[in-house]
Amino acid sequence: MKMFIQTGTRGICTYHYKMKLTVTLTNSTHHSTLCIPSLLKQSQIFGTSFNVSSSWRSLSSSALEIIGGVTIDKGDVVKDDPANNVPDTIYKKLGLQLHQRDKHPLGILKNAIYSYFDLNYSGKFVKFDNLCPIVSAKENFDDVLVPADHVSRSYNDTYYIDAQTVLRCHTSAHQAELLKNGHTHFLVTGDVYRRDSIDSTHYPVFHQMEGVRVFSPDEWEASGKDGTSYAAEDLKKCLEGLARHLFGSVEMRWVDTYFPFTEPSFELEIYFQEKWLEVLGCGVTEQEILKRSGNVDKVAWAFGLGLERLAMVLFEIPDIRLFWTSDERFTSQFSKGLLGVKFKPFSKFPPCYKDMSFWISDSFTENNLCEIVRAVAGDLAEEVQLIDNFTNKKGMTSHCYRITYRSMELSLTDEEINHLQFTVREKVESKLKVVLR
Repeated sequence: MKMFIQTGTRGICTYHYKMKLTVTLTNSTHHSTLCIPSLLKQSQIFGTSFNVSSSWRSLSSSALEIIGGVTIDKGDVVKDDPANNVPDTIYKKLGLQLHQRDKHPLGILKNAIYSYFDLNYSGKFVKFDNLCPIVSAKENFDDVLVPADHVSRSYNDTYYIDAQTVLRCHTSAHQAELLKNGHTHFLVTGDVYRRDSIDSTHYPVFHQMEGVRVFSPDEWEASGKDGTSYAAEDLKKCLEGLARHLFGSVEMRWVDTYFPFTEPSFELEIYFQEKWLEVLGCGVTEQEILKRSGNVDKVAWAFGLGLERLAMVLFEIPDIRLFWTSDERFTSQFSKGLLGVKFKPFSKFPPCYKDMSFWISDSFTENNLCEIVRAVAGDLAEEVQLIDNFTNKKGMTSHCYRITYRSMELSLTDEEINHLQFTVREKVESKLKVVLR
């Protein structure tokens, strides 16, 4: 079912049965798409009211408003489903859209990349930066040729809403749909979600940008090269220019690698601040992806980069948790359009270390432990580190983890830390089926 909405810009609204409603607003080369899960009875987008199926449930008191006045109900993300592993802490991150904030390091970096493509490919690349993070497992995995037995499909690595629906692990989850819709040059930026470890460079929500360019035979035939060689050469030229745009005149090198969705595949590294830094992954798109999307006899390239990874280097931000703080001592240091302003650390409060030892079960994973620590302590958890392990004569294995608690904004009291650790121990024992020592 398709509905057309008069909004002052061209809008297309498509309802996907039992999944979501998406609204794509087109303004020149910038597209923003908002998602509405199957919960809304009525909503208002950019001042335009519309009605949808009366069978949709009313909004509950736990609804979350995201940009544009669209609302996601908690019950559509954190729900009683045997496959669901999305905690409240992750639900609350939906829609915060750090990459859309022009004075935030991630927004500044995104806009700098946009500027490069606008300058060098004027009017060609369509920009999507508000596509719905709730996608089907098919879109997230199958459509980009992720093997059925790939570790990323596991409940240990991915946030599942139900067996068929996930929070996207990468912006590539939108690639197939955009190709099917006829887009040949596009950039997709958004928040992505992965169950992960706890330390200064890992966070369960981060931001990626994906770029895709499609070529027709007439574009490479005159060059005397085959399509794959032509696309790979164009890709490297494009991304070397982007690296210079962001980092200045730096030494670069290409490293061959593997991705399920590209062949050949490369990583670009630059020599920056006296060490080699991986900047992004990329490659020539697998022909199967193009054929499925109706792009027969064409070739394409694609790249993906992590905004936090690059922003931490460019702005010298030491801890990934800082991107999520509202502390003015952080937020006031950055200004729209100023790339690479060096972060000035404010008062660093003392850490508190708490050790916890237990006999693990066969089903134990470190990611599950980190999920519990995050659910209890939130961003007060700075690091979870395995510091000791051994197996006894009976074949039982013991792990000892050191949890570092530290606030970026204030000193924690002994009482607060002890309460956090007690709660962590209690939940680890009950939920992970381990035996505390």
